[in-house]
Amino acid sequence: MHQMYEILKNNLEGEVLWQEPMKNQTTFHIGGPVDILIIPNSIKDLRQALGILKSMEAPIMIMGAGSNLLVSDKGIRGVVIKIGPGFDEIKTVKKLLICGAGVTLTAISRQAQKAGLTGLEFAVGIPGSVGGALVMNAGAYGGEISQVLKTATVLDRDGDKKTYANQDLHFGYRHSRFLEEDLIVLEATFELQSGNKKEILKKMQELTEQRRSKQPIEHFCAGSVFKRPPNNYVGPLIEKAGLKGFRIGGAEVSKKHAGFIVNVDNATCEDVLSLIKLIQKTIKEKEGIVLEPEIRVVGEI
Repeated sequence: MHQMYEILKNNLEGEVLWQEPMKNQTTFHIGGPVDILIIPNSIKDLRQALGILKSMEAPIMIMGAGSNLLVSDKGIRGVVIKIGPGFDEIKTVKKLLICGAGVTLTAISRQAQKAGLTGLEFAVGIPGSVGGALVMNAGAYGGEISQVLKTATVLDRDGDKKTYANQDLHFGYRHSRFLEEDLIVLEATFELQSGNKKEILKKMQELTEQRRSKQPIEHFCAGSVFKRPPNNYVGPLIEKAGLKGFRIGGAEVSKKHAGFIVNVDNATCEDVLSLIKLIQKTIKEKEGIVLEPEIRVVGEI
């Protein structure tokens, strides 16, 4: 593995890190080391990395901002490629917003507002990147990425570039084609509508305030822990079960919103998983509802 690290470091322009703690790369601030972390600075660099890794038959995981990941305490064996700073260009062409996969959702919603384009207000404050948002079909306050996405440009693991239309991406609730196939998001084109800049800004400010008052943004977390069950809401279910504020180790069911688990004191992955299992068991027993995790658990368990 160290030989692979040396080869990558000598052949790539972006960052190549050895035994990088994944707690430094995720919003949960949890996770042991990954053998090799690559942060490519361009499509060319990404292609080069994929070529080297394919020839060496290395296991690869792709990540964005790490806002939806819970990494195991033992870390990740193999290689993680983080799509970030090299993929953060944003441009507007009439009613289209074209942006790289590494751009944050907050940045694209603000850029749309400046251009007088409406449709991305819901994305302000969602702590993730465009690439990750497409993978999970991220949404909030009644809006979803799939509602405004026109096309996505991707790279497959052979380094071939393709562009898919919205209807070809198999979008569903917290689901997309990217969870079915090994495709890496490079760029997204959003089709928006003309709007009043002041009204768009007002809506964004209202949603930001709503998020601040109702969600535990002051703590390390990975967003909503569970998918919303049909005809129900996760937070009230957990609160009704008496688990709001319940803690295992350094992980706690948020006192502000029970649908979130927060890292309040150097929580481990094991702490969070134990809390998830307890919540699932309790809700199944009390309500007969099976809660399905929304966060992705990755790494060596």
